[in-house]
Amino acid sequence: MQINFAAIAVAGLSAWRRLKPSLLQETVVLPALGFAGVLALWWAIALLRPELMPTPPEAFVANLDYLLHPFYRRGPGDVGIGWLLLASLRRVVLGFGLATLVAIPLGFLVGMSRRAMLALNPLIQIFKPVSPLAWLPIALAIFNLAEPSAIFVIFITSLWPTIINTALGVSSVSQDYIDVARVLEMPRWRQITKIIWPASLPYIFTGLRISLGIAWLVIVAVEMLTGGLGIGFFVWDEWNRLNLNSVFLAIVIIGVTGLLLDYAVSRIQALVTHRAVARSNF
Repeated sequence: MQINFAAIAVAGLSAWRRLKPSLLQETVVLPALGFAGVLALWWAIALLRPELMPTPPEAFVANLDYLLHPFYRRGPGDVGIGWLLLASLRRVVLGFGLATLVAIPLGFLVGMSRRAMLALNPLIQIFKPVSPLAWLPIALAIFNLAEPSAIFVIFITSLWPTIINTALGVSSVSQDYIDVARVLEMPRWRQITKIIWPASLPYIFTGLRISLGIAWLVIVAVEMLTGGLGIGFFVWDEWNRLNLNSVFLAIVIIGVTGLLLDYAVSRIQALVTHRAVARSNF
């Protein structure tokens, strides 16, 4: 009897697609397969370039000291990866926090006032696509110090997503709600706090999550150029030493930290809005 392997493969693939993933598959199995694929690709490239690229086990063994002692201090410039991460996080929190304090009120102003929108929207559209690193020379000229310059670059690049999303949320509030508030002679400040603010919160948090992602992305690039204590300078310094083991460690730490930051903001959003944050495929 002749076996049609192609038909069996197609039938098996169709059955797999019809299966609804279980909770274990969604949370453990499928993510593990994704990570395994990345590790396999890394391993394959390392086998092709063994003189430069370490394999995953080699990188793990070489970074054991960083992993087991993340907060050591052995000299002015020799500190653990934990201290470098905290230094970068401090700059991000300061720059992002200042940007949030400025961006949300500006977003409300743009969303509620057509005149403000006409005045500020051209500036937003001009400055939004400017590369973060283009702001660094200006910041260095103003502050003449690396630390405040890095915070300023994070501040200026974190503004635009929050402003745009806040303005979109404010302008998207149903006009029927505003008309009812006017019929009830509700003061403007009560309209803002009771109607516009709650309705705009999902948009605001979307902008905050985008801004925080940009801030964490920018700090690595800025620290590469300004130097000092931070995870970005660590990447650049280890590359200059041709130590790719530590570079891979830093990439993993940067990615995991960015994931945790976004998760923290999503949890705050769920607490503030009293609703679960919708999951996305991306």
